[in-house]
Amino acid sequence: MTTKDVLLELRTKNGFSQDELAEKVYVTRQAVSRWENGDTIPNTETLKLLSKLYDVSINTLLGAPRQLVCQCCGMPLDDAVISREQDGTRNEEFCKWCYADGSFTYNDMDELIDVCIPHMTKEGFTEDQARAYMKENLPRLDYWKRFPEYSDGGKFEAFKKQLIDEINGLHIPGMPKLERLNALVGAYVNLAYPLPGGIRVKFLEDGATYLGNQLEPADGLGRCFGVLANRDFILISTYGAEGANPELLLFKKR
Repeated sequence: MTTKDVLLELRTKNGFSQDELAEKVYVTRQAVSRWENGDTIPNTETLKLLSKLYDVSINTLLGAPRQLVCQCCGMPLDDAVISREQDGTRNEEFCKWCYADGSFTYNDMDELIDVCIPHMTKEGFTEDQARAYMKENLPRLDYWKRFPEYSDGGKFEAFKKQLIDEINGLHIPGMPKLERLNALVGAYVNLAYPLPGGIRVKFLEDGATYLGNQLEPADGLGRCFGVLANRDFILISTYGAEGANPELLLFKKR
């Protein structure tokens, strides 16, 4: 689709008149009309306002002229997985697993490769093929080429270690020792837990990124432990295969 078609479709889909949209992004109705006729396109600042208003990327607003890929892990990017800054604006260079709320979640290339390999084997790669592919291609991406510039000096890794120690210090009965926290998007791990009275409650936001991991039972037969956390809370649960029959063990404010 062209930019004019995208802008017309989004305005119509959201139920705005040209006058209403103009007021929301601080332009005239005539400017909106010119965009939708293809005479002009919004300037950079207006594109940012439209991106936030419609909750889509600027790339989408412009008719997706670029094939976006995460400059940390290399996965293709669309509006569902593009990362966000702390103020909610989109960062179209990274996915929400690699960059969350203004922080990079991976500072070790080998750790990122270990996380990506199980997903790649589901797509037909062998483990050796996946590892070789990542080893060859990750160094070509902007994040790893400019790592000293992007690096926070180990602050986020120190925070993850502190969080791991805090979680292990809870001594949850039967839970294996937590060794690693990975970036997880809420929509994939937002289970509904039963509470007294029969109600079921979700504690996460689908669009947010959290730190977490799944810990397999020691005997390989029982229920898995799920660990999720951020700067504000720690959540520990158990569940069966594919998240079946979840049980909330602990929800603790930090």
